[in-house]
Order: sequence, then structure tokens, then C-alpha cells
Amino acid sequence: MTVVRSLVLFVLAALAEIGGAWLVWQGVREQRGWLWVLGGVVALGAYGFVATLQPDAHFGRILAAYGGIFVAGSLLWGVVLDGYRPDRYDLIGVAVCLVGVAVIMYAPRS
Repeated sequence: MTVVRSLVLFVLAALAEIGGAWLVWQGVREQRGWLWVLGGVVALGAYGFVATLQPDAHFGRILAAYGGIFVAGSLLWGVVLDGYRPDRYDLIGVAVCLVGVAVIMYAPRS
């Protein structure tokens, strides 16, 4: 159950961080206004909070593993919301990152 909880928290963190960055991007780059930017700032703050709920107590481990989730989530976000089509190297890179997440977070430790 700890692994499932951890993965759910990683997904929530990715939604908050990637969504927040996207909202800021939309507000500034796409000139949608400061309310979009403010929403992005709030979402980015939520990301920082969600990351603290991980069951592992090691900040460096959590952030390092989250990096792989961020990479996968960013490409997925681009596919769903921006029409981005990843090539095979994008997909290979995501697979490598997710293997890294599994090793960093869920490998048995003595």
C-alpha cells in the first residue's frame, strides 16, 4: 500500500507542478492574463506541499525520484493539451526515467 500511496502522491505532485507551470506559461506567453499566472503560482505552491506527504523521509530521494515522474508527466501533458507527438527517443527517455524512479524509490534497502 505504501508504493501505491507514493505513486498517487507523485501523480498529484506532477499535476500541480506541470499544471502550475502551464498556467503561468498561458498567462504570460499566451497573454491570457494575470489570473492564469496567479492560478499557476497557487498550483506550484500546492506541488511543494504534496511532495512533503511522501512516506519516505529523505528529501533528496523524493525529489530525485520525482524528476522521472516529472519527465513522463510533462510529455503526457504535451500530448493531451498541446498536441505534441513524442518520437521513439522521447518514449525511450521516459522509460529510462521511470526505471530510475523505481530503483530510487522502491528498491529493497537494508
